[in-house]
Amino acid sequence: MARIAVTGHRDLTPRSARTVEARIRELLGSRAPEFVGVSCLAEGTDQIFAAVVLELGGTLEAVVCAADLPDALPASARAPYDRMLAAATVVRRLPFASSTSHAHEAANAVMLESADEVIAVWDGRPAAGRGGTAEVVDEARRRGIPVHRVWPPGTARSSDMLGEARLH
Repeated sequence: MARIAVTGHRDLTPRSARTVEARIRELLGSRAPEFVGVSCLAEGTDQIFAAVVLELGGTLEAVVCAADLPDALPASARAPYDRMLAAATVVRRLPFASSTSHAHEAANAVMLESADEVIAVWDGRPAAGRGGTAEVVDEARRRGIPVHRVWPPGTARSSDMLGEARLH
């Protein structure tokens, strides 16, 4: 049974989130329900992926980077996090108290240890900090894990839209 991990941006625009969700559903649909989806359940990409895994009848495994992760999430992402965590067949909890870049790096490493492939919802830009999407993609490639990059035309991050608004 294929083990598919996910990495991706947390700040997709609502329109982009719908487009990305459809593309993830396409990638996973032909495998359903015979696959395991591995996610850290952060807002954005991680939760979109986890929801599709559950919808398609796949097995969800969660990697929780820190004890305070639920409190570190935006309020709108907490209820979905709780539902997905409860639906996960396996939950790996890391020993960190705080959701820091170090905790995220460790969670990504745990996720990649068991991954056969990775879906990366990634704009292709270099890493802006530690523990982010670009670093996960680089590490997966270094380990020889196939990466399926998802960034359909017109996909945007909320942070990019804010930057455009300031320019105009």
